[in-house]
Amino acid sequence: MSGFGGFVLRRLIGALVTLFAISVIVYVVFYVTPGNVAQITCGPRCSPAQVQQVAEQLHLHDPLYMRYWHFLEGLVAGQDYSTGTSVQHCSAPCLGLSYQSDQQVTALILAKLPVSLSLVFGAMVIWLILGVGTGVLSAWRRGRLTERLLTGITLAGVATPVFVIGLVLMIVVCGQLQLLPFPQYVALTDDPEQWAWNLLLPWLSLALIEAAAFARLTRSSMLETLTEDHIRTFRAYGVGERSIVARHALRGAFAPVIALNANNFGGAVGGAVLTETLFGLPGIGQELVHAVNVVDLPVVVGMVLVIGFFVVVANAVADMLYAVADRRVVLA
Repeated sequence: MSGFGGFVLRRLIGALVTLFAISVIVYVVFYVTPGNVAQITCGPRCSPAQVQQVAEQLHLHDPLYMRYWHFLEGLVAGQDYSTGTSVQHCSAPCLGLSYQSDQQVTALILAKLPVSLSLVFGAMVIWLILGVGTGVLSAWRRGRLTERLLTGITLAGVATPVFVIGLVLMIVVCGQLQLLPFPQYVALTDDPEQWAWNLLLPWLSLALIEAAAFARLTRSSMLETLTEDHIRTFRAYGVGERSIVARHALRGAFAPVIALNANNFGGAVGGAVLTETLFGLPGIGQELVHAVNVVDLPVVVGMVLVIGFFVVVANAVADMLYAVADRRVVLA
């Protein structure tokens, strides 16, 4: 297989290998550690009999390769957990069982995931529009007052913490101007209009920080492209500056923007902790912080695997979009 199909296949195989490596690293870091792993997993309130039961369910008495095999088998084929009085089946992909809340980690994450995806997808649209637009305008108006003004704004955006932006937005928009009520998450399926209005301030808080980075990257990439030989040739033939920027320089800036967006999207799914906490959004980031605080090991492991999955998938999609934008990548 050659061409674009072969490129996609190679990227998919690479993504699968990376996911496998992540699962190995996560298992070693969290389950192959000094100390009583069964006690940590079960929680401080567990009796010795319960701790022993957890050790058997996690196969902690087996050789290391068998322990990991059972862990991987749960991800691929599911697993059964004994609760003492009954057997609970965890369907694939099974991320384990929280012995502190008696919930399957997969179900817990699926309940939180729509909130985080709602936050990240909406913020992504805003940060791409604001960031790329500001970067293009700054590069186009290079050397003028507009460029200096936009550069100052983007530097301020990079330096300002997200919770400061969120607090200012809530104080001004919700408190003083009373244009919006204080955000309270509403599911998209319940009321799409209220879903959007209640997420508007969280979107802006997260997007303004990210947009500043995209603006700086777009500006630097376009300025570099505008100095290349083929751009000077277009100018020599009388092609207008607006056409050069829109049709040629902007295309050259797409590659780093696509790569940065993949990293930011994947990381923000579980990394927008401050935004979720500030606005009271019950997403994955907030749940991860809670699991760390109460040392709920299966939930922490499951969350890390899910976040790693989104980072890998986002980068694989970015590679494919990059190949669509520039066919030379397929031949590389």
